[in-house]
Amino acid sequence: MWYSELQTSGERFIVTMSSETSLKAILSQKTMASSPELVVDEGDGAVRCVACGHRCVIHDGRTGVCRVRFNEHGVLRAPAGYVAGLQVDPIEKKPFYHAYPGRDALSFGMLGCDFHCSFCQNWVTSQVLRDDKAVSTPRSCEAAKVADLAVQHGAPVVVSTYNEPLITADWAMTIFREATERGLVCGFVSNGNATPEVLEYIRPLVTLYKVDLKCFDDRNYRKLGGTLENVLNTIRLLKTMGFWIEIVTLVIPKMNDSDDELSRIADFIAGVSVDIPWHVTAFHPDYEMTGPPATTAESLLRASDIGKRAGLKFVYPGNMPGAFGDHECTHCPECDTTLIRRIGFSVLENVMKGGVCPKCGHRPPGVWETSPPTVPSGGGRPRTVRLR
Repeated sequence: MWYSELQTSGERFIVTMSSETSLKAILSQKTMASSPELVVDEGDGAVRCVACGHRCVIHDGRTGVCRVRFNEHGVLRAPAGYVAGLQVDPIEKKPFYHAYPGRDALSFGMLGCDFHCSFCQNWVTSQVLRDDKAVSTPRSCEAAKVADLAVQHGAPVVVSTYNEPLITADWAMTIFREATERGLVCGFVSNGNATPEVLEYIRPLVTLYKVDLKCFDDRNYRKLGGTLENVLNTIRLLKTMGFWIEIVTLVIPKMNDSDDELSRIADFIAGVSVDIPWHVTAFHPDYEMTGPPATTAESLLRASDIGKRAGLKFVYPGNMPGAFGDHECTHCPECDTTLIRRIGFSVLENVMKGGVCPKCGHRPPGVWETSPPTVPSGGGRPRTVRLR
């Protein structure tokens, strides 16, 4: 038996779960019929889910690989009506460095994932239906309430994150419809295991898309639950479809940190577009991967140099604030003027107006505000949001 604390409106409730089945029972009530764009009728009561790259054929009473999308009497059900994580984050934490710098993003997440990464940093939400150690409590909410909270907290961006947003895309889009009606910008923080169908489905409302490109070895990708080629195809398609993309690689010693593998990652990104920001971030032992040592600053600076040699204009080492000098900053690719000064999640200065370099007039690629804030909205610190 395990316990989870849920705090709402200043009161604390203890929710008791006797088994995984109990949580499944709760989640089975927090669903909606999948959007028609994400389901294919396979006949004989079976359906094919196209919300992620697994393209699961799901028979009546069964779930997909993600364990949260399931077939109920020939109808594909998808998670809805709750959040498992809700927080105001600096947008740099997502990380998006070329979208609304210095601003906050209202971040919400649900439960479940279509991957099972041993180094997952959000494992308490993503792996809750696979691992008894992962404890997260769903909190009922309305889509309009999430959008209203973003407005109340002055966050111009709403992001689906903390679990894999592709498998909960139906509910994310319900929230995003409310958000866009309030003039907000929407984004996904994803593993990139997408399909053309789901990207077409979210494109009308999603502007920002962060992809984790975890390695460049298909054998390792299959250990995580996916395939390398599908993630690469997603990145290519995101660019073609006009999403603003930023890519993150968690640099893990002895797994993906060789010069050869980092060079292949950098060369691939540059082949799609040299304007895509590449974040190379520090691993620390966590969840089921406790063997490798933490990534060193020297290793991330080496990765950054590899990215620059491949022709990438924007490479950002991360997860070690202050360890990289001005490498955390955004420079004009034409005249090298420092446009945005950062330490960690904090923007110290942004000299661009309307997304233009004040020295040479060049417009770096990104999603920029006409009048950006001079200091971070939330001081560069995450803040918990309570549903009331």
